[in-house]
Amino acid sequence: MSEQVRTAARPAPQRRMPLVPALEALRDQRRADEVVVTSMGSAREWPKLSRHPLDFIYVPSAMGQAQSLALGIALAQPDRPVTAISGDGSLLMNLGSLVTLAASGARNLTLVVLENGIYEVTGGQRTVASSPALAPARVDFAALALAAGIPSARRFEELSAWQSAADATLRLPGPRVIVLSVEPVADYELPTPKPAISQRAARLRTVLAP
Repeated sequence: MSEQVRTAARPAPQRRMPLVPALEALRDQRRADEVVVTSMGSAREWPKLSRHPLDFIYVPSAMGQAQSLALGIALAQPDRPVTAISGDGSLLMNLGSLVTLAASGARNLTLVVLENGIYEVTGGQRTVASSPALAPARVDFAALALAAGIPSARRFEELSAWQSAADATLRLPGPRVIVLSVEPVADYELPTPKPAISQRAARLRTVLAP
């Protein structure tokens, strides 16, 4: 049976949790053999919090591809936990990936969606999912994940709730989706990770090699 989504009424913007502590709570649950794939906004913030050989920064020209890359790794390494950290704007660009994740049966895969209501790295434009035209309803990404067949999906609006439930949530049946309602950051600069992606991919392959 699918995990029920636990959510409250739509929060005012100031109730979104701060981004860095939200990511720190995720980092603190990391296992030594876990691959973490970051993209777009998370690729800017995660390297400030974690310097691990299994961190992979993925900033492609198309948004919404981080979870697809992470799925490939998870299927190739079924005994290794894999986490993709993406944004709500990116997920909107690739909603079909939720069905693919569900159909894969990759129990070792987690998708963390940082929901801030904007396309952060392209200038802070409001996503259609946060459009005033949808008020007072809102697009519930955790409910979308469940409807797509994902076994477990949870959404958190308050930092304290996420911090206290992080460990248990990451142990739910996978593939699992975790939606964190976070505040946008002040700058919208697209990260430019170094070295080149070909070198980063080669380094990850080396680390993952048996």
